[in-house]
Amino acid sequence: MSTLSIKGVHSDYHGLQVLKGLDLTLNKGEIAALLGPSGCGKTTLLRAIAGLQLLSQGEISINNRVLSGPEVFVPSEQRGVGMIFQDYALFPHLNVADNILFGVKSVAKDIRKQRLNEMLSLVKLEGLGGRFPHELSGGQQQRVSIARALAYEPELLLLDEPFSNIDAKVRGEMMLEIRTILKESNVSAVFVTHSKDEAFVFADKLALFKEGQIVQYGTAEALYASPIDKYVADFLGQCNYLPAVVSTCSSVETPLGMLNSTSRLPFTVGYQGEVMLRPQQLEITADEAGEGVIIDRRFLGSVCHYQVKIAQSSYQINSLNGQFIPGQRVSLTTSAHSLVIF
Repeated sequence: MSTLSIKGVHSDYHGLQVLKGLDLTLNKGEIAALLGPSGCGKTTLLRAIAGLQLLSQGEISINNRVLSGPEVFVPSEQRGVGMIFQDYALFPHLNVADNILFGVKSVAKDIRKQRLNEMLSLVKLEGLGGRFPHELSGGQQQRVSIARALAYEPELLLLDEPFSNIDAKVRGEMMLEIRTILKESNVSAVFVTHSKDEAFVFADKLALFKEGQIVQYGTAEALYASPIDKYVADFLGQCNYLPAVVSTCSSVETPLGMLNSTSRLPFTVGYQGEVMLRPQQLEITADEAGEGVIIDRRFLGSVCHYQVKIAQSSYQINSLNGQFIPGQRVSLTTSAHSLVIF
């Protein structure tokens, strides 16, 4: 069952077309990242879902209820949508308990107390209901903002760059913690980010934006392994591009020799294009007679990053072997995998 359905959405802002025919479906309990550079339209779509941005075309539905569409516009406060902002947006004059209960509709004291206790337990802030925002760490304030949004029992949770103000040292832990909270609550969520690393850690699916359009939508693994174009490939990580000629239905000839694909290639024999290889898909070995020469080496902790020159081209390689040095001659190979050809 889908929580969010976006069909053919267009939207203008100050006379400029910002969203250009977007389609997206989010299933119950899924977390989707709207990913892309600044000005690509991801925040505009988040605002449109929240009812803060009008559509010029298309339709937005939550649980099969149309919220924005032709002659339909449901105000923000009637959409059942919760929002979490990057600056937390907590009320400084209210304590944690009152912040959390701010949007709870019930006035019955026992129900409100039960809801408060559930939320404090969920975000691991038991015993801190009487504190004020300035008495909490940034991570604790973010958890209060999440508890406040979830206490409202929203149909969908929207997060606008929620991790940008959290210290880098605790950001990864915080992302996993919040993801666990959302999964335990079975709440669907959409969050905006410009960081692929945040998207990989936090989301189930990625919607990669470019100039007001969603270029590709799917799981992180699918987009990373099978990008539909170079924009997607480069945005999600480093790439090597080698000229390639399709030799058979599952192999190509390249400057590194014959490369074999574990899946059938969608091109005819003789097609000339480029094969994409991620740095970790290339294997490096010491070889005094090798055609490659290491021209740069960088230690990255778990791997070493090498730049290897062969003829007039250079290739990026990540290797667990950190023994190679600049100037050393090497050979490059790659194991059979599902090749991506552009």
